[in-house]
Amino acid sequence: MTRSKKKMSINEISTTVYTIGFGQKSAKDFFTLLRINKVSKVIDVRLNNVSQLAGFTKKDDLAFFLKELCQCKYEHRPNWAPTKDLLDRYKSKKTSWNEYEVEFLRIIQSRNIMANIELGSVANSCLLCSEPTPEQCHRRLLAEQIRVKLPTVKIVHLK
Repeated sequence: MTRSKKKMSINEISTTVYTIGFGQKSAKDFFTLLRINKVSKVIDVRLNNVSQLAGFTKKDDLAFFLKELCQCKYEHRPNWAPTKDLLDRYKSKKTSWNEYEVEFLRIIQSRNIMANIELGSVANSCLLCSEPTPEQCHRRLLAEQIRVKLPTVKIVHLK
């Protein structure tokens, strides 16, 4: 008697997409969170990843640390970040969080970001930004849009 193997559809396969902000975290805490959660790839969704404020998360340093400490890949996706104008308006309180959300969702649509999202490209990955918590950060909005496209994705915010 042979058993036929049921081929799973893409909608039945689940995976986790993590998010993390490096703000208010030590390097030890940051890399430990990534390592214990077995994150396989960090997707840097910051507009600027070379600022002096980035500390241990500057582009080249971060790629090195991720590989050496977490056996993790690194990708920078600045097109997944808000525009400088939107960031500046939000930081200067000329734009509310609600307005920011609406405008950032428009940016995601206009850049057609979700069109190229596939389970394999985000499986067990972690969206990185500077905000310490996800509540008012575009990485949360990105993760939620990924889950809209791939409903089996579980979102975990590393804190």
